[in-house]
Amino acid sequence: MKASRIAAAAAVAGSAVVVLSSPAFAHVSVQPEGTAVKGGYAVVDFKVPNERDDASTTKLEVTFPTDHPLASVMPEPISGWTVKVTKSKLPKPAEMHGETITEAVTKVTWTATGKGVEPGYFQKFPVSVGMLPTDADQLVFKALQTYSDKEVVRWIEVQKDGAEEPENPAPVLELAAAPASGATAEDASEKTENTAADTTTAADSSDTTARVLAVVGIAFGAAGVAYGVLAGRRRTTV
Repeated sequence: MKASRIAAAAAVAGSAVVVLSSPAFAHVSVQPEGTAVKGGYAVVDFKVPNERDDASTTKLEVTFPTDHPLASVMPEPISGWTVKVTKSKLPKPAEMHGETITEAVTKVTWTATGKGVEPGYFQKFPVSVGMLPTDADQLVFKALQTYSDKEVVRWIEVQKDGAEEPENPAPVLELAAAPASGATAEDASEKTENTAADTTTAADSSDTTARVLAVVGIAFGAAGVAYGVLAGRRRTTV
């Protein structure tokens, strides 16, 4: 009986480690490579996971905010994708860092020239943006994700204070406070590359640890099951 309990506990422990190391449910999101500082420039990644088992993501349309327009939007070329940057007239002129602008980038569209983002994979779409607003804590981007079977998932729902996360939330870029006097937003922006490298290293380390734990958990569970079986056979022989 004791051997059986040990085997069962080991199997459960192994399964738990595997579950904990599995990726969580994901949606289209946006994150800066480093820190997106108010009043500065940043490179941001729109991360697009494929959430279908039988279709690929073949198109991504991201709508940029017009209440806080961005004067500079430059996508990074991506192999296997074409990109189109759309500029439009703003509903009303906007004052940006001492200048008045009447038009800005309102949409960026990526279209796959090949297979796109296949099931079980994700793709990052990097964009250099700036100057970031100084009078906002975040920017909301609405995105449309099109699959090869023509299905369109609309990531456009805005999170409301105190409410649960919507089913299809819009990507939100959080903006960091401007640096203290004596430093500039550009100074902070220059640090984003090093910060991004540190973040990547930490993420790789965490991923490796999770994989090691998963393997150890599986091995421990298998050993426990084998021990339980052998113990049962010995009792039967006696």
